[in-house]
Amino acid sequence: MRDTLVLNASFEPLSTVTLNRAVVLVLQDKAVVEQAHPELRMRGAALDIPVPRVIRLCRYVRVPFRRQAPWSRRGVLVRDRHRCAYCGRRATTVDHVVPRAQGGQDSWLNTVASCAEDNHRKAARTPEQAGMPLLRQPFEPTPADAMLLALGRDDLDALPEWLAQPAA
Repeated sequence: MRDTLVLNASFEPLSTVTLNRAVVLVLQDKAVVEQAHPELRMRGAALDIPVPRVIRLCRYVRVPFRRQAPWSRRGVLVRDRHRCAYCGRRATTVDHVVPRAQGGQDSWLNTVASCAEDNHRKAARTPEQAGMPLLRQPFEPTPADAMLLALGRDDLDALPEWLAQPAA
């Protein structure tokens, strides 16, 4: 089971927490369940609550402004929905558009999800040099987009429409 998304009182995504932490916040009346797993419940001697997928804090929490989502290999795979940027098949690796051998960096705009075959075929060349055009251009997700994407495709599809806005 995946982590639970935490929304600020203003419905802005804040973070993800473990299921146990989410339940504690709800039981302490610090948060309310905005969306629960449809058929799962947590039961105890004096407890019967839905298993939360999304909770919203009851009080607004001020957070410092964050300009960029931190880059990670997992983040690139999730951003690209585990689809190869060259052929569209299932991606398991991350490829550098401008290879590290040519000075390319680990960044949102220089990395794409790739299947192992295309990553090996492209090798230490740019897509133009390898004759392998990108199906989609890499983009930098906002911190909120990155957090929603980190929930995974299944959970993202189940979120309410107002919350699951597609990434730019």
